[in-house]
Amino acid sequence: MKWHTFSEVVTDATSKFTKIKTSDYLAQGRYKIIDQGKEPIAGYTDDANLVNGQLLPILIFGDHTRVLKYEDDPIALGADGTKALWVNPKLANSRYVYYYLRSIQIKEAGYSRHFKFLKEVEIPIPFKDDRPDFSDQIRIAHLLSKVEGLIAQRKQHLQQLDDLLKSVFLEMFGDPVRNAKGWDKPELQAFGKISTGNTPPRNEPANYGGDFVEWIKTDNIKGDAFFVTPSAEHLSEVGARKARTVTNGALLVACIAGSVESIGRAALTDRTVSFNQQINAIQPGKDVNPLYLYGLFQLSRFYIQSHATKGMKKILTKGDFEKITMIKPPIELQNQFATVVEKVGAIKSRYQQSLTDLETLYGALSQQAFKGDLDLSRVVLLATPVEGENPMASTLVPGQIPVPIIYLPETDMLLPALENREQLKPLLRLWLEAYLTQLGDEVFSVNVFMAAAQTRVAELHPDNDFVLDTNNYEHIKDWVFEALVNGRLQQVRNITGYDDSGAPELGNLIELKAVLA
Repeated sequence: MKWHTFSEVVTDATSKFTKIKTSDYLAQGRYKIIDQGKEPIAGYTDDANLVNGQLLPILIFGDHTRVLKYEDDPIALGADGTKALWVNPKLANSRYVYYYLRSIQIKEAGYSRHFKFLKEVEIPIPFKDDRPDFSDQIRIAHLLSKVEGLIAQRKQHLQQLDDLLKSVFLEMFGDPVRNAKGWDKPELQAFGKISTGNTPPRNEPANYGGDFVEWIKTDNIKGDAFFVTPSAEHLSEVGARKARTVTNGALLVACIAGSVESIGRAALTDRTVSFNQQINAIQPGKDVNPLYLYGLFQLSRFYIQSHATKGMKKILTKGDFEKITMIKPPIELQNQFATVVEKVGAIKSRYQQSLTDLETLYGALSQQAFKGDLDLSRVVLLATPVEGENPMASTLVPGQIPVPIIYLPETDMLLPALENREQLKPLLRLWLEAYLTQLGDEVFSVNVFMAAAQTRVAELHPDNDFVLDTNNYEHIKDWVFEALVNGRLQQVRNITGYDDSGAPELGNLIELKAVLA
C-alpha cells in the first residue's frame, strides 16, 4: 500500500457541471439528477445541455449531508451543497476510492460544509512492481460490493416482513382509522392502564447506577422492532421507586418529540423497564393482546400524530393520549393475529441477526482490505477488464437477468400441502398475498411467483421432491380474478417508452400491477 493525499487521487470537478435548482427537478425524464440527499436519484431532466457524460465514473459528495454516491451514467448535478469528484484513472479505480471514502468517519459539523474535512483524508492505493495494482483495487471493490448487496437484500427481507404483517392486519381488521368493518372503537384508556414516565432527580446519584431496572428513552423505541432495544442506563432500586415501571407486554409510545413525525413511534416490552416522561405506556388489560396492540399502532401512526399539539415542541399529553379512539376487535381475533406476528417475529429475529453479522463482516473486511492485510487471491473476477472498459461491469455474467427477491413466509400450511395436494390452495393464497405486498410497481408474474414458491419449498424441505405443476395455475387464476374484482390488482397497458415531453408511450400488452395505497 502507498498512501496518497486526497488531491493526488481526486479532483473537484463540480465546476464542470451546471447545477439544477430543486424547483426545476422533473418527476421523470431522460437523465438522472443526483444531489446531496439520501435518495439515490433526486429527480430528472430532459435538458441534455445540463448533463456531463464525459467525467465517468463520478463520485457525488454532499457537502452538508456527507452522503457519498457513485455514478457511471451521464448525470445532471443537483442544487447547492453537491460536489462532483473525479478519480484519477491512472492511479486508482473509482469504485475502490468510493468504498474507501465510505469507510472513514468524516467529522460532523452540523449543516456546515464538510468537504474541507474530506480533503484532509489520505487514500491507500495498492501497488505492485512500483505501479498501481488495479487488479487488487477491483477485487477489494468487488468483494465489498458483494457484501453490501447481501446487506441490502437482508434489509429488503426485513421490510417485506413488516409489509406482510401490515397486509395481514388490514385483511383481518381493515383500515383501523376508517373502521369499515364496524369494530368497537373505544378510547385508549379502555385498552389498559396508561401511565406517563418520570425522571428521578439527576442531582441525587443514588437514583442511578447498578442494574436494578433498565431506564428506557425514546431512542430505545426504534419503530421497526417489536421490542424496545436494551438501554445502557439503569436505575437503582431507590430510583425505580420514584420512576414509572411497566412489565412484560406493555406498549411504550413516544409522545414528546422535536418533530411530529417521531410522535407515535411504538415498541413492546419483553421485560420490566422504567421509562422517562417523553413516553406514555399502555399495560394491556385481559381483553387486549399486546401483539395486536403493536400492529394497531404501526398502522395508525399518522392518526396518532394528528392528536399532538402543533407548537414548536410536539407533545401528546397523557390526557389527549387516553382519549384517542382505536378499534378493538374481539380478543379471539386479536389472538389469531398475534400468532402470525409471533411466527413472522421469529423469522425477523433470524434475519436481523444475519444483518448484524453481515454488517460486522463488512466492517472487518473494509479494515483489513484498506490496510493491505486481506488475502485477495481467492476473490475471483469473472473476466479481466480491458483498458477503457468499466471494470465492475466485467464482474457480471453476460446476459444475466436479475431475479426479483420475493419473501414467502414459513407456515404450518406447508407440510399438509406437501402430503396432500388438496391442501395446496390455502398455502398458495397465503403466499400470493405475501407476493402482492412486495410488488411495488413491478408487474405481477405467475412464472416469477411459481419459481419463488418452488424455491421456497426446496429451501424449507430440501429432501422433498414435491413439484408445482400446471394444475396449480387454476388456484392462482382464481386468486387473480378475486384480486381484480376487489381492486387490489389492476390491468394496465405496458409502457414501451417515453415521448419528448416525458409522457409514457403505451403498448398493446396488458399487464397486472398492484394497486398502491
